[in-house]
Amino acid sequence: MRSKSSKIVALLLALAVMASLAVGCAKTPAPAPTTPAETPTTDVKAAMVTDVGGLGDKSFNDLSYAGLQRAEKELGVKIQVLESKEPTDYESNINQLATAGYSPIFAVGFLMTDTVTKVAPQFPDVNFGGIDIFFDPVDSNVIGLNFKEQEAGYLAGVVAGKLTTMTDADPRINDKKVVGFVGGMEIPPVQKFEAGFVAGVKSVNPDVQVKSVYTGSFTDAQKGIEAGKSLIEGGADIVFAAAGATGNGTAKACKDNKALFIGVDSDQYNTIDGIGDTILTSAVKRVDNAVFMTVKEAVDGTIKGGENKIFGLAEDGVGLAPYHDWDAKMPQEVKDSVDKAKADVIAGTVTVPESK
Repeated sequence: MRSKSSKIVALLLALAVMASLAVGCAKTPAPAPTTPAETPTTDVKAAMVTDVGGLGDKSFNDLSYAGLQRAEKELGVKIQVLESKEPTDYESNINQLATAGYSPIFAVGFLMTDTVTKVAPQFPDVNFGGIDIFFDPVDSNVIGLNFKEQEAGYLAGVVAGKLTTMTDADPRINDKKVVGFVGGMEIPPVQKFEAGFVAGVKSVNPDVQVKSVYTGSFTDAQKGIEAGKSLIEGGADIVFAAAGATGNGTAKACKDNKALFIGVDSDQYNTIDGIGDTILTSAVKRVDNAVFMTVKEAVDGTIKGGENKIFGLAEDGVGLAPYHDWDAKMPQEVKDSVDKAKADVIAGTVTVPESK
């Protein structure tokens, strides 16, 4: 019996070993093949014509181009950019793109208003988008893409109006209760920035004085330096510039003369080399969002001309950039005031003026 039992046990052990070997030698199932994400395809070709600042302006032109690039990546749209060296290039550039079948075509800047108004009727099957252009009247194939600059300026004004009275926050803040504004050309978008800035300052401290200077240029950094320096010499310890590349000169004036700066359009902490903690924040305009949304409507077949669209705080069309180097030392009272101001504007309990 003992011998028979031993044989049975040995047989069972042998079977177990063979089973384990079979499992070990079994092939691991091959992973299911992954289907590569399909690149979107569309027949839509979108384009833009820059103003004389051209690409690399780190402002409207670059923001508009970023919107086109996003459309190229996410929607499969073919894109094109023509740069204008002189205002006389606007019409020929737009004509060239329209003739080549691009639609929508974005004209960047208020100064192209007359050109778009003239050219659009000649190409009724092409959609045109005017960045910072309010058309009146507006043709059926034209869309004005506008922004509530005054709302972004208002938030910038709240920052400046509060901080200029807090002399303990930074040695560059003096006791004079004066802040400054530098504008490029006196056109509606810039004037709205100024009006909002003044309103924001006065909303938190009516005793703070706002001094303004217009340079007449968006491309002359030296004029920006001179304007900024004159304001600083006049007592301003915080200067907000809505002046394109001219404003970069104002930023330099602030840095060189121990004042603080507020940028515009894009987050200028990322676009002005070495600005560091001279810059508090920037009043930004999400031109890239407006361009992308318009191109997407063209791809979806829902684009509708004959109207002016306006993007504000509620539409994520404007806002304030991060405080960056100032984030840790920005007084909480200032941050709270900005948050409240933003909530009030979105809720409609505060309406920011468009003009002084």
